Amino acid sequence: MIASLSMYDRPETAEAWDALWQGIRTHLDRSDAPEALTRDADLWQVWTAPSLLLGQTCGMPYRTRLYDKVTLVGTLDHGLVKPAGYYNSVIVAQRDRAQDPLSRFAGQRFAYNDGVSQSGWAAPITLMRDNNMLPGSLLQTGAHRASAQAVADGQADFAALDCVSWLHMSRHDGFAADLVVIAETPPTPGLPLIIAKSEDPAPLRAAIRTAIEGLSPEQRDTLHLFGLVEIPAAEYLAVPTPLGPVLTEQTIRLQGHTAPAG
Repeated sequence: MIASLSMYDRPETAEAWDALWQGIRTHLDRSDAPEALTRDADLWQVWTAPSLLLGQTCGMPYRTRLYDKVTLVGTLDHGLVKPAGYYNSVIVAQRDRAQDPLSRFAGQRFAYNDGVSQSGWAAPITLMRDNNMLPGSLLQTGAHRASAQAVADGQADFAALDCVSWLHMSRHDGFAADLVVIAETPPTPGLPLIIAKSEDPAPLRAAIRTAIEGLSPEQRDTLHLFGLVEIPAAEYLAVPTPLGPVLTEQTIRLQGHTAPAG
């Protein structure tokens, strides 16, 4: 069996995630529960594995490719936006642009982690469309942290980051001090916890809730974790899915947007 909680996993949070999993494993009382979390595995292989006992995906992959192949367990509540279990994207730029509105970034270089990311791509592009703007050139970085670093290093003018990832960057990455939040997207359901299609989610929900209660105050603070929320699948499926990066770049070219130098 596979257990993976990799979406917010980084060296500074790994011990707390391990503690959470050990609590879940203890209270789940399944002989086939793995002793340790799976790390550094291909996420799509994890999410679609028949042996998935616990995984965490993103809202966009869930609604576009996974919802009929997995069972939704619940959503961890990190307490950064309301309602509980929801999250949003923060859009960051270099600190000297703190007074620039989002509209000032039209036609400029945008960094995003992945074209199937709700917080890195879908939410910010929807927000830009709603504000009658598009970026200029697009830079795919592969990770929220890499997107933020690209802005700090001047490779991109702005980027959209999962607000929980941004919290961890603000705590642990020196380059975060060079960045400022210039806009936020409306909240959408947070990262869904999933299991294989054939699994019953009820015992796992109970084990997760008990394990969260069993964390120390320091571990809860490390994860900024407040509980488990059951968000209906329909709320995930109702979130709009914009055009992907390829079609967006075609639109950018057709509309004549160019990225300024520097």
